[in-house]
Amino acid sequence: MRPTRVTNSIRALRFASKEMTQAQLADRIGVTRQTVIAIEKGRYSPSLEMAFQIARVFNVPLDTVFQYTEIEGETP
Repeated sequence: MRPTRVTNSIRALRFASKEMTQAQLADRIGVTRQTVIAIEKGRYSPSLEMAFQIARVFNVPLDTVFQYTEIEGETP
């Protein structure tokens, strides 16, 4: 299995949504602001359910919020 990296566009989506704050997003998905910060910075990967909730808040497909890419140069 190849190493992967999950990135996200949450910060950009928040700013495109009338500059939604981290606290407002946290309230909408039922987590703390600290959890949103950790997800945005890539220090925490949300559960699949939480990922879908975030996508629904912004009314976008899941792969608009989260991107899953392989790390270059690694062999299986």
